Amino acid sequence: MALEATKFRQAVIENTLRSCQLFMGLPTADIASIASFGVPKHVAKGEYLFREGDRSEGFYVVQRGAINVHRVSAAGKEQVIHLFPIESFAEATLATEGGYPADARATEPTTVLLVPKNDFIELLRRRPELSLRMLGSMSQHLRVIVGLLDDLTLKDMETRVANWLLKRCPRPVGDREVEIKLDRTKRVLAAELGATSDTLSRTLAKFRDRKLLRVKGNTITVTRPGELQKLLRKHLGEI
Repeated sequence: MALEATKFRQAVIENTLRSCQLFMGLPTADIASIASFGVPKHVAKGEYLFREGDRSEGFYVVQRGAINVHRVSAAGKEQVIHLFPIESFAEATLATEGGYPADARATEPTTVLLVPKNDFIELLRRRPELSLRMLGSMSQHLRVIVGLLDDLTLKDMETRVANWLLKRCPRPVGDREVEIKLDRTKRVLAAELGATSDTLSRTLAKFRDRKLLRVKGNTITVTRPGELQKLLRKHLGEI
């Protein structure tokens, strides 16, 4: 029975790794090696996985739930960096002796897989091609942060929200309705955009009154993407 439980646990971890962008296409033997030292952890809603400055134990892969990675300013304001659903994060700490650069908190009951730092680095020494995958993953996270900085430099909330919505519309932007499924709460989205939930709700209501979108549950339907793009350009002074 114990052997069967161990095999089941190994299989679950291997499936988690295969579903993560970082490990997609990795040979079965490498997946099995990483799964053998992966450590599942359960985090309650609102519980912190780590705090800024904590010593790095390794990086994480979200199996179920979501992790909100954020920093807190000297004034006590929380700035969300990214919300990680089924994805890896904190890989950058593998390359430094410093601690975690931000806080990580579960937004709902969450299970993560810890990939211990020392074990994974030893695997990288044996399989250097894995290092290229790590660089690709970290580059993707960097693009997310650069995009966040771009959003935060926009002068007002209407501009930020319009920009955020249009980034999720197919290119070129047309007149067909576009459905956007939120993978985070509106409170988390508001924090990412540097505002409160009330401010985000008022902004969405303004766009709804202009017949630019509809909101139902966790779905935002952009009814007139072309008009929303014109509004954004006007706010940016491009027209």
